[in-house]
Amino acid sequence: MKRILLLMFLCCCTAAITFATNGSALPDTLTIEPSTAPVAIDLRAYTGTLEDATGNLSIDAVTQLPFYTNNQLFHAAPRNNSKPNNCWIKLNIKNPGNTNASWLLFTGWHDFMYWYEQAPGKVPNLLMQTGLMLDRGGVERWNNYGLITDIPPHDTRTFYLHIINKSFNENPFEPTLYNSAAFVKFQSAQVEGYRRESVVILVLLGMLLVILGISLINYIQLPDRSYLYFAIYVLGLILFFALRLESKPYQLSFFHRWPMLKYYWDIPGLLFCFYLMYLLFGNAFLNLKERYPFMERIFTWVAAVVGGLIIICIYLIAMEQYHLPTIIYGYVYFGTLVPLLAIFIALARRSQHHPLVKFFLFGSVCLYLACLGSFLIHVRPLGLVGALGELSAPTILLIGGILLQAFFVLAGLSYRNKLVHLERTRTQEMLIKQLNKNKELQRKLNEQLEELVKEQTTEILRKKQELEEQRKIQLETEYVKKLTEIELKAIRAQINPHFIFNCLNSIQLFVMQRDFEFAQKYLSDFSYLIRKTLDFSRRNFISLADEITYLNTYLGLEKMRFENRMEYEVVVDPEIATAELEIPAMLLQPYVENAVKHGMTNPKQALGKLSIRFTQIEPDMLECIVEDNGIGITRARALRSLPKHHQSSGMEISQNRADLLNKMYNTEIQIEIIDKALEAECNAGTVIRILIPQL
Repeated sequence: MKRILLLMFLCCCTAAITFATNGSALPDTLTIEPSTAPVAIDLRAYTGTLEDATGNLSIDAVTQLPFYTNNQLFHAAPRNNSKPNNCWIKLNIKNPGNTNASWLLFTGWHDFMYWYEQAPGKVPNLLMQTGLMLDRGGVERWNNYGLITDIPPHDTRTFYLHIINKSFNENPFEPTLYNSAAFVKFQSAQVEGYRRESVVILVLLGMLLVILGISLINYIQLPDRSYLYFAIYVLGLILFFALRLESKPYQLSFFHRWPMLKYYWDIPGLLFCFYLMYLLFGNAFLNLKERYPFMERIFTWVAAVVGGLIIICIYLIAMEQYHLPTIIYGYVYFGTLVPLLAIFIALARRSQHHPLVKFFLFGSVCLYLACLGSFLIHVRPLGLVGALGELSAPTILLIGGILLQAFFVLAGLSYRNKLVHLERTRTQEMLIKQLNKNKELQRKLNEQLEELVKEQTTEILRKKQELEEQRKIQLETEYVKKLTEIELKAIRAQINPHFIFNCLNSIQLFVMQRDFEFAQKYLSDFSYLIRKTLDFSRRNFISLADEITYLNTYLGLEKMRFENRMEYEVVVDPEIATAELEIPAMLLQPYVENAVKHGMTNPKQALGKLSIRFTQIEPDMLECIVEDNGIGITRARALRSLPKHHQSSGMEISQNRADLLNKMYNTEIQIEIIDKALEAECNAGTVIRILIPQL
């Protein structure tokens, strides 16, 4: 039993070693006799392969590296590579015949292809280069995919083919050698196979151009964003399908001078058309902002995200990472299947209240099912991963879904035009009815106005007479007011020289006494007092704080003149806001001046005393009391009759100012003069009580 097991183990090891040796063995040289060779030869058994993982190998380095047989590299159908495929294949061909052997090698439609020939003992020579992403040979460039192999009689040639595929799915890759007649027949079969698809795409482009024209005409007639978004969406589809002709062999190409454009508008075109513009169109078409604000926010945010993904995909394509945008679109496609279904259900529930929802919903469902069916069709032959690379393939099912969706949208736009037209017609009818009502109402109003004009004419005449009388009264009032202002200015002009005269007498006394220090200080304070006097004389009202400062300055000067024979005090109620409360300018100064003059000349009093008190007796009434211990008002009048040049007019002027202010501003300034000697013979002095109301 042990011997049997040992024998089986040795057999397995031998088979494994043999298989490993065959898998890595160098391919044989293909010997071709031109006269007896078949029309087509499968080269997989004669082709050596080498994978360039770094992508930096040159032809000189490749010739020094070993090649191995790897049949897994070849495939008859599109296959997902999950990453860019960079490989080299090597082929040795020997011609034992007496004539030249000319063959054409076809390996498939690849992105980049570089074809080298090496004669024995010589360096490789680049014969040709082509590819879907490289060739700019014009609309007939598909003929360049037949790689020429010329072998002289009794000679051997080594050929190297460098293939680079950067797309997500790699096209069929099967190296086959054809003679000239067989390759022409193979080309004809390829042309016939792709011609049907070309016709379908061209018909679709024609229909999309018609739809684009209708959308633009409707937009010109009725400028609405939904028409504009749909026109841009259709224009994107036209560009997308026109570029599909560029990626399929032997078809009419509109952009053959820009072969890379089909890659820049492959996945970004799908995102732009089926997501970005369709979301913007649905938002404007259904007026989601007013009807369904929450859905409108979802559409706006998703459109912004898709716009960012489009920029990312274009950047990745520019960096030659062509397979990554397909992966991104795969995530977007599968990630939106369920949310889109939920949105369709939500819209279906609201279709009864909004008739346009039905058209948008039917068109969206047709496109949704067509895209899903097109993907499922590719899953079976290519697998789930490989089918991702064919999401953009223009299958008949996808084309049908796009056309149905476009027709439903056009029907919805037409229905919307009808609604707008009906609304305009209804509005015009309402305007006509309203216009007729307005005409009837205007007729009635004209009749009423005629009667009203008659009544108003009489009233106007009466009012005119009353206005004339009022104007006369107003003119008289203004005349009296101006006259009062003139009189007030004349009184203020009398106050200033009278006060200045009294002050100059005091200055003269200091000068005569040669007390220059006091004279200088007196002159300084007197100059300040003159400035304030001139300022206050031009104003009708000043603040109580300014008045108190002015009186303190004046009394300070008088105290200096009388030396130690005078005392004064200014008492203000703490509740009074002196900075805000206003009183007539220069109203108190004449009374204070008169109290100083007569209060300091009482022979019975060794010390003259003066008191000024401000009290708020009512919220709108200020009381000012000026009290002295002088000779009294009766004695002062008796003395005033002796020399005429001592006659004082300050108090009389102040009384006149108060009367004029009462006339101008309708105030009630009250001035009361009390001789304290009349109350009791032992008392001496005068009390002046002034009540000033607040305006």
